[in-house]
Amino acid sequence: MDERCLDYLLTEEEEIRFKRDGYFTLDDVLPDDLIDELNPIVDRTDAEYRKEIDAEPHARTNLLDFIGRDKAYVQLIDWYKTFPKVWSLMGWNIQLYHTHQIVTPSEPEGKTFEKDGPGVGFHQDSGRLNIDIETEPRPMISLKVAYVLSDSSEPGRGNFTCIPGSQLWGKFPGEDRKALPEGGVQVCAKKGSAIFFDRRIWHSGSANYFSDPRRVLFYGYSYRWLRPRDNMTVDQYLADCDPIQRQLLGVSPNGGFGYTSPKPEDVPLKAWIEEHLGEEAVIA
Repeated sequence: MDERCLDYLLTEEEEIRFKRDGYFTLDDVLPDDLIDELNPIVDRTDAEYRKEIDAEPHARTNLLDFIGRDKAYVQLIDWYKTFPKVWSLMGWNIQLYHTHQIVTPSEPEGKTFEKDGPGVGFHQDSGRLNIDIETEPRPMISLKVAYVLSDSSEPGRGNFTCIPGSQLWGKFPGEDRKALPEGGVQVCAKKGSAIFFDRRIWHSGSANYFSDPRRVLFYGYSYRWLRPRDNMTVDQYLADCDPIQRQLLGVSPNGGFGYTSPKPEDVPLKAWIEEHLGEEAVIA
């Protein structure tokens, strides 16, 4: 794994914000040349998907399992500026269990944020997990890193929208999930930034009144014992991946038992953390 990640460990301030607000934003995560590499790939895969589902030109698309569509997406699964914050929050028994790509085209001419509203639909992630688990608050179990590939530094640009602190609430604080509730915010994020958020936070995409499409790549990390949320078609990449990347992409040398009672060969991330940061950095 890229040892530059040791320079980007989770800070105390980031941990406080994540636990208090359910999210935090980090600027300047991706360099311009990488954004320039990824955006044409996003546009191509989005165009392919739009044909598959016969999407309207202005429709927001949500492409699951995008990682299987191009090898360039793999480099972000353990990106050195973001991944150390993921394992600092979750520990070493983790995997990439879900990827989805959202592209939000500009709204039709004549529509405005002031007149037509934010265009939200609030939800918590993970589907049945929120129904089947009876505790209150529910456990986190997973989090996402959203890589922002277009400028959403002002409201009304398809911004990630959420209610800070709502990761501890089992019920939505209102009657209409298509309206911005009291305390809801449109998270302003520059191109090249990343948004880290707890899956439990009440959140939404939103309408894009900007001139450019809004492009965001979501990488979801969970504990390894949770079934993947989408197909995770990544077998074609495994031969070129290092051991930690293989762990993240679902490889378990000891089969199913290795997900719930992992041995060292199942979780090379644990040994890497121990080697570089000491035994005290490894969560039991």
